[in-house]
Amino acid sequence: MIEFSEEQEMMRQNVRRIVRDKVAPRAAEIDEKDEYPWDIFELFHKQGFLALMIPEEYGGSGVDLTTFCLVVEEVAKVSSASAMIVVTHSEGPVFLSAGNKSQRDKYLPRIANGNIVTMAITEPDVGSDPASLKTEARRQGDKYIINGTKSLITNGTVADICFVFAKSKEGNESKGISAFVAERSFPGYKIGKKENKMGYRGNPTTELIFEDLEVPCENILGEEGKGFKMLMNEFNKFRSLVATMALGLAEGAFEYAMQYAKERVQFNKPISEFQGIQFMLSDMATMIEASRGLIFRATSLIEKDDTAPEIRKYVSMAKYFSSDMAMKVTTDAVQILGGYGYMKDHPVERMMRDAKLTQIFEGTSQIQKMIVARFLLSSP
Repeated sequence: MIEFSEEQEMMRQNVRRIVRDKVAPRAAEIDEKDEYPWDIFELFHKQGFLALMIPEEYGGSGVDLTTFCLVVEEVAKVSSASAMIVVTHSEGPVFLSAGNKSQRDKYLPRIANGNIVTMAITEPDVGSDPASLKTEARRQGDKYIINGTKSLITNGTVADICFVFAKSKEGNESKGISAFVAERSFPGYKIGKKENKMGYRGNPTTELIFEDLEVPCENILGEEGKGFKMLMNEFNKFRSLVATMALGLAEGAFEYAMQYAKERVQFNKPISEFQGIQFMLSDMATMIEASRGLIFRATSLIEKDDTAPEIRKYVSMAKYFSSDMAMKVTTDAVQILGGYGYMKDHPVERMMRDAKLTQIFEGTSQIQKMIVARFLLSSP
């Protein structure tokens, strides 16, 4: 059994109350309008949800990854778009942990005070293979000049700070990649097409176009040419968070479908009394619990020693199992509601659309299975 501290349980209950009262009533409208929910952003900022991963000395709470996942899980139960606000805001603190003191002093207080962050890796021809990215950075005096196009960038239209990955040195594939901190106000930073997505609507996904983007040399993160290694190390945390969003999504759909099954009467009795429905609910609940076990096994390992080699195995297991589970559970929730499940009057159709993305971003389910297999086959 997974046990959480009294402080973690108190935070979970507080988040649950806020989400129920303030976020749930807005969830359908956020999806329908596909506009960034600034009111939810301000609510989360006021409640301190956006500074949870930032150290206290910079204006945050400095919570551990497990506690942060509990917050994400509760938000994702009612609104994936709102959960994404919390998750993407954690990217800054994660990457800046690899930066120097000057970079942390400059950017962490700004992020704690509401500056929105994003991460620019994916390109039109580069998805699951980030080592092959084409964006180039060349040093010119006291700055780097970056040219390239990034695609499918979350928060692309609203981000103030962007972590850009670009090829800055000659080398085989990943060896020449560096990470830079860019700002929307920098010369050469342009926002391209906004995508019209199936799910996670309300979080703008766009192109970012860098045409002679000027980034000061002091804004390179870590050593030049070591950005890919940094990215791979931090993927463990990001993938844990995606798995947690999938878990929350599934829980929300399951709870809604179970309540509906208790109330929906057919053949003079609630449909929850039919064995077929009972088997579906049992499978859904079991998969949710299995997902929770994998996720918090992974986060506990990361907190104990984030360099342990087995972490990648557990994180990848958690990520692909949870996302596949969310797709199955939300689809079954729609099935339990029957024709009504296909209608936008009920949240399960939105949850099903949202669940699909968890199988794709931050590494597809197929990539995660390859990672697990490599670990198993390389073990003595």
